[in-house]
Amino acid sequence: MAEYQAQNKAKLISDVRRRFEAEYVTDKSDKYDPRDVERLQQDDNWVESYLCWRHNVVDETLKMLDESFQWRKEMSVNDLTEASIPRWLLEIGGIYLHGYDKEGNKLFWIRVKYHIKDHKTILDKKKLIAFWLERYAKRENGKPVTVMFDLSETGINSIDMDFVRFIINCFKVYYPKYLSKMVIFDMPWIMNAAFKIVKSWLGPEAVSLLKFTSKNDVQDYVSVEYLPLHMGGTDPFKYSYPPLVDDDFQTPLCENGPVASEDEASSKEDIESDGKETLETISNEEQTALLKKVNITEPTSKAEENEKVDSKTKAFKKPLSVFKGPLLHISPAEELYFGSTESEEKKALIVLTNVTKNIVAFKVRTTAPEKYRVKPSNSSCDPGASVDIVVSPHGGLTVSAQDRFLIMAAEMEQSSGTGPAELTQFWKEVPRNKVMEHRLRCHIVESTKPTTLTLKDHAFNMSEKTSEDLYLQFATSRRESDCSPP
Repeated sequence: MAEYQAQNKAKLISDVRRRFEAEYVTDKSDKYDPRDVERLQQDDNWVESYLCWRHNVVDETLKMLDESFQWRKEMSVNDLTEASIPRWLLEIGGIYLHGYDKEGNKLFWIRVKYHIKDHKTILDKKKLIAFWLERYAKRENGKPVTVMFDLSETGINSIDMDFVRFIINCFKVYYPKYLSKMVIFDMPWIMNAAFKIVKSWLGPEAVSLLKFTSKNDVQDYVSVEYLPLHMGGTDPFKYSYPPLVDDDFQTPLCENGPVASEDEASSKEDIESDGKETLETISNEEQTALLKKVNITEPTSKAEENEKVDSKTKAFKKPLSVFKGPLLHISPAEELYFGSTESEEKKALIVLTNVTKNIVAFKVRTTAPEKYRVKPSNSSCDPGASVDIVVSPHGGLTVSAQDRFLIMAAEMEQSSGTGPAELTQFWKEVPRNKVMEHRLRCHIVESTKPTTLTLKDHAFNMSEKTSEDLYLQFATSRRESDCSPP
């Protein structure tokens, strides 16, 4: 069944590409940005998002692509940058990304009280919406957002149905599949009629995504740690610009406590993602190579440090997917899997592999620095070598799907030192366009039975097993677990 679905999906994607090229692009190529046309031919997930929103009806999908691509060119979406937005609009704090809902979806805040209906500024405000959504889509391909429509302290001058309709169209046409839900907070009675119109724009299927809330029930969707005080939350966050507000990644705990040498001020600076990085699943051969790889040229001090880390990772299974970036291959690709409180697997493993010819400095940041110990959190990786990073909840704190990790990496010159002082100075001076970044989400495995086969539990009969045998045993155990009834 799964194989048939995959084949059918591939056929639909192929049909969309072929027909869009033949029926829409030929002799009308000036209607679209060539970069969007090229991406359509290469990004299966992008095509699938349009297909899914149009229930796999190719004709409707093509119409949606036509409208979306024309809008993207008209708004110059691919060229939108921070400099494209008037500074006053960024400073006011009416639209931004911050925090997560209870399902781990990013919160896209629209503070309506800061919006005054004005035809002279409406285009800039639309560009700001597009800027944030495009920025997010490039980083979190396919991961939905929850729109927080904060209507507290809103007056009649803030009601702008043209702007609201634009936001609705962003999720209906321009960014399909990206809307998890729209939380409407503290809607004044004067807007009841207006939101009846909004429901008609959304359509019957999407109406269920509207969640009308007050201070009494908004916590059904967002926990107090990500709600501001006026919503009954405890989030101390206060908007300011510059820099751009986004994921507030900070330095986690290392094995011996906080990393004192980190430059905390840089933790909230924005780093433009490389865009050339690709997400792939590694083959068995690559996985075996990952298991067998050893850095024999490492200095004694670093070898001893990694040996300590390695001794703590023997009970872990190696991640089975990899993000292939230009500097590092990072495994797992998207999610760190932690066991539930009943499970023994409370730690997670990140494997970094240097694919360059130079030393690569790296550091790990998290949105919940008080929760996690990360070892090592700030170090370097020699050419062709791999480094295991152990992530563990601190002091019995609970892992949350809202938590995120950011891995930052940059290539060092061969003459550079790799001690704590040198690394601190390096991160202060490295150009931001030279830094690669990759984000990982947290996933909690809710199971009371073992879901993986570990070295620790089976050490008594593994003395003669090869790395290949071990990998096959991991894979078999994972398949058996995945296929077992709940």
